[in-house]
Amino acid sequence: MSDARARKAELRAHLLKARRGLTADERQAASVALGQRVRDLPELATAGTVAAYLSMGTEPGTRQLIGALRNAGTRVLLPVLLADNDLDWAEYRGPGTLERTPRGLLEPTGERLGPHSITEAHVLLLPGLAVDAHGARLGRGGGSYDRVLARLRRMGAPPPFILLLYAHEVVESVPREPHDHLVDAAITPAAMHRFTR
Repeated sequence: MSDARARKAELRAHLLKARRGLTADERQAASVALGQRVRDLPELATAGTVAAYLSMGTEPGTRQLIGALRNAGTRVLLPVLLADNDLDWAEYRGPGTLERTPRGLLEPTGERLGPHSITEAHVLLLPGLAVDAHGARLGRGGGSYDRVLARLRRMGAPPPFILLLYAHEVVESVPREPHDHLVDAAITPAAMHRFTR
């Protein structure tokens, strides 16, 4: 295992433990505040299509945010995990159109639009565990979003990459490997952090 990979694993373990230590009330309050900050983003005012994700476990909650975006007339794309860990996408059509997968994920049941449909998004809201002052993102290690970010970078003019986190997950340094991509912004319940690409 490379040094960067080992340091990532250590940081992941630390951050996941901290997430598990949050109470249900703390997670709910964070989700409400985070959702409001996201809805106030200037980028969303003109975004016809937003790619988002359904939070799971102790991740900052996104379900109310996704519902609010859809109710405001925004087209919301949600990921569908493929067997090779790449992501397909489907349009969110309401909570009744979601199902639990064998892997335990909640995914949309609608038409699969293909991995390249992500290029239709005007904003990408993505999960992670941490970000540093340069916009380096720490994910869970599966590589799914690394592929998505690479696909969008090849477009030439990708949409803003916006990471949703808890306040303590903005850290001094995130180990980086060649396949890692920087994000444009991170939103926490308390603040908005913008980075220069």
